[in-house]
Amino acid sequence: MAAAERFSAGSLPDSSAEIWRYSRINELDLDAYRPATVSPDAAGVPEATGDQAAMVVVQNGRPVRIDVDPALVAKGLVVADAADLPDGDEMLGRITVADAFTEMNTAFLPGVTVVRVPRGMAVDRPIVIVHNLDGDGVASFSRTIVSAGESSDVTIIEHQSSADVAAFSDPIVELDVAADARLRYLNVQDLGPRVFQVGYQSSRVGRDATLQSSVVALGGDYARVRTDSRIDGKGGTSYLTAVYFADGARMHDFRTIQDHIAPKTTSDLLFKGAVSDTARSVYSGLIRISKEARGTKAFQTNRNLILSEGAEASSVPNLEIETDDVVCSHASAVGPIDDEQRYYLESRGIPPEVAERLIVLGFFSEVLDRLPPSDAVAGLRATLAGRLAARAG
Repeated sequence: MAAAERFSAGSLPDSSAEIWRYSRINELDLDAYRPATVSPDAAGVPEATGDQAAMVVVQNGRPVRIDVDPALVAKGLVVADAADLPDGDEMLGRITVADAFTEMNTAFLPGVTVVRVPRGMAVDRPIVIVHNLDGDGVASFSRTIVSAGESSDVTIIEHQSSADVAAFSDPIVELDVAADARLRYLNVQDLGPRVFQVGYQSSRVGRDATLQSSVVALGGDYARVRTDSRIDGKGGTSYLTAVYFADGARMHDFRTIQDHIAPKTTSDLLFKGAVSDTARSVYSGLIRISKEARGTKAFQTNRNLILSEGAEASSVPNLEIETDDVVCSHASAVGPIDDEQRYYLESRGIPPEVAERLIVLGFFSEVLDRLPPSDAVAGLRATLAGRLAARAG
């Protein structure tokens, strides 16, 4: 109720704000949506596949089935809805930044998926969370909270999908990585072509800890993800990667902050995308280094391929540095496929549409090779190849 009151007292942002520049936020009409109603029945949702430590099925924002390896539960692994935990409510919003969409998410949450890995535990198989958005005119609010205890090791894979529905999605992910822990997180977004998404991921990386966070964005009408990575423990490391492909009139929108608070921290960001037809992409990123973050190394790279004359990509990297004892770089590029690469392949008898597909897949490989090994990742190259082949007709 308090979150709903705060949301009602404020207003939605517009594209005049720097962090919303180039976006399509002015097109969002909340009156067109209603909070989704969710049946507790898990019928019709996918069964667990592959070798997993746990499987969570989330329907319209609500966890409707949670299956966890009993042997891991006995060792202290927690995968649950926050409503079933005595301190579930206390976990919300510990590391998020309050804005209209985080307040709206909190106000309308039907459930919260919590993953808590105890100190010293190494989970050798991924924890998979499958989100399904269903129903025209619905608004879905989901939240995933991951707490990786000191010296723990875990991989989390989230997959978002939907039918061809006109819907609004406001997902939030909170990743808290304690000292000396290792967390690998992957989000695969394959929403329907009429879904408007405004997503937010916030992470906190502790002393000598490592976060590897990746996004693969393929769907949606307008799909935005803001990623705030705060490294507040000495020696902490944050790796941020993304692959995105947009065709038709889709738009992918990424905003990132690599926030270095402690000394001798490291961050490395690599985002690669391709747009075709009349699709658009936006990347805007900030490396922020505080006065206390001496000895920091921070890198930011965004590269984009334009596959059609009507497509467009914007890339805006930024630095904000308050100490001189650092190593930093940022780079961005927007352009078509290299003519020499295309000519090389075509001169060896490869048809033009196949040559283009091979070049784009090669362009993406640098990021795909960094994703955590899993059954979900194994199919991504084939999925991307299929999307590119469909574009070629």
